Amino acid sequence: MVVAGGINSKYLTTTVKKKEKWKLSFFFFHLLLIQSVLGQDWDGVVVTQADFQVLQSFKQELIDPKGFLRSWNDSGYGACSGGWAGIKCAQGQVIVIQLPWKGLGGKLTDKIGQLQALRKLSLHDNVVTGTIPQTLGVLPDLRGLQLFNNRFSGSIPPTLGSCRLLQNLDLGNNLLAGRIPDRLANATKLFRINLSYNSLSGPIPLANLSRLSSFNVSYNNLSGPVPTELSSKFNSTSFVGNIQLCGYSGATPCPSPPPSSQIIPTQLPKKKKKLSTKDIILIAAGALLIALLILVCVLLCCLARKRTAAKARTAAAGVAGGEKGAPPTAAEVEAGGETGGKLVHFDGPLMFTADDLLCATAEIMGKSTYGTVYKATLEDGSQVAVKRLREKITKGQREFEAEVNVLGKIRHPNLLALRAYYLGPKGEKLLVFDYMPKGSLTTFLHAARGPETPIDWPTRMKIAQGMTRGLLYLHNNENIIHGNLTSSNVLLDERNESKIADYGLSRLMTAAANTNVIATAGALGYRAPELSKLKKANTKTDVYSLGVIILELLTGKSPGEAMNGVDLPQWVASIVKEEWTNEVFDVELMRDATEIGDELLNTLKLALHCVDPTPSARPEVQQVLQQLEEIRPVAGGGDGSSGPSGDDRAAVPSSSE
Repeated sequence: MVVAGGINSKYLTTTVKKKEKWKLSFFFFHLLLIQSVLGQDWDGVVVTQADFQVLQSFKQELIDPKGFLRSWNDSGYGACSGGWAGIKCAQGQVIVIQLPWKGLGGKLTDKIGQLQALRKLSLHDNVVTGTIPQTLGVLPDLRGLQLFNNRFSGSIPPTLGSCRLLQNLDLGNNLLAGRIPDRLANATKLFRINLSYNSLSGPIPLANLSRLSSFNVSYNNLSGPVPTELSSKFNSTSFVGNIQLCGYSGATPCPSPPPSSQIIPTQLPKKKKKLSTKDIILIAAGALLIALLILVCVLLCCLARKRTAAKARTAAAGVAGGEKGAPPTAAEVEAGGETGGKLVHFDGPLMFTADDLLCATAEIMGKSTYGTVYKATLEDGSQVAVKRLREKITKGQREFEAEVNVLGKIRHPNLLALRAYYLGPKGEKLLVFDYMPKGSLTTFLHAARGPETPIDWPTRMKIAQGMTRGLLYLHNNENIIHGNLTSSNVLLDERNESKIADYGLSRLMTAAANTNVIATAGALGYRAPELSKLKKANTKTDVYSLGVIILELLTGKSPGEAMNGVDLPQWVASIVKEEWTNEVFDVELMRDATEIGDELLNTLKLALHCVDPTPSARPEVQQVLQQLEEIRPVAGGGDGSSGPSGDDRAAVPSSSE
């Protein structure tokens, strides 16, 4: 092509024979024709022959009165580079067909099932007729099928249950009839189903689809009870318009099953049955045993009361006398006692004793590489969170106490305060924190929630800004690297203020224990890629983990969730690269996309900056916070500061707390 372009036209005119002039003219015409075709933003990737033939059949069976498919030429050039309307490719294979609101009629070809890489088919708001092809069920990568507002008839293909990656199924407002296929329940990744405004009949067989966040079967001819799993999760708007459907909010209750006719005759003869001597002896023995158990319980209660009274007298004497009249300056220490251990408080007067702590009712909240976390309910009804550290992974007692006393002085509104620690006589080590009844961000985002309790964008941004402030304070004011920042270590109070937990724990642990923590963070999807070699966390690895959590807030997806073998940052980057940016965001956020669209996009851009594979390309935490507050300014100006401000001092509890 370069040689041809460099030929001097005058030289050709004088040297080429007249009988060959027509050949040269034809050559240049052909060259110009090819260049005009290539000029349609063709990137050199040609659609595969198999996919090209399917697209031709697709076009032939549709009616295109407005000529939107005119760009689908007979050569196939431009199909994979934006030249063909509504087509997107990857490596020459069609992955998206998106042709909504095009006035298309005709039928959908059965050959659609031959597009083996197809991920999304969107033909909504057209007038396509005929049946939905069964062959769609053989597409292994199909994730979105949006055919709503058309005139499709027949039944829902049962084969769609074989699409194990299917997430979004919208067949609403068509002419579909028959039953909802039982096999559809096999598509367990479905999070959105809309089958409303059809003529479907029979029961609803989709109770096991636990990931559903949007479900609508209204205005059909469905009958029977709504599965409890669905009626408890979705309100009446999902089921109205089905006269014979029952068991959901606002509907008539389902009829009770008739009592069995065999119960009465089997019970009648028993009314006249008399107790035998053996039965009477057994009953008497049982009553005596129960009385003895009650007596034992009463005695134990009396002993417990005496023990509590003695302990109160001892504590009162200790407080009155003090330790040589000089209370500790940094903490309140309780030593000895019945437990034989040492309890150190960081917040003034003793709120509970070591015996109170060890005798509290405990409920396991979670386990980690560091140890087990319990919710402990004390005798007065108050609750604290207690982390029991695993044995043999902590440093020696002297070094441990030096480090933990530093951590106990840290106070910030977005950091979970260490209130006390306990060292037992047999080497056990307990850390005592405030109890957060809302639990972790992981639970808040990913636990089962009904559609009436969505997490809106202001709440998510508030959480992101709060944890960024907490991390900034650790880096700038305390010189502490978290090293294990995950959504499980971000806790929420009753106002959805985020509080980072487990900060500084690496200082209490052996090097081997910290290596295991880094490996666990990698398995969960929060570890920066360079940590596989460095083995030591730094500010940039913390920023990476922060970026993953922000992506978690934006997408609603857990980083540990399998996404075709890639982690959450890679998955988001691939979707953005394919220009499917709207597919990234949580469905709950897209409801308000017209109002918050710019904020979502800017936050997504920032999060991807934080998870850049190159550590030096990642921003500092101060920059992350500044950009978050620019994207959505804090009401009242925000505190944006990482230093020990008035807010920080207010976070230190008083003795009356």
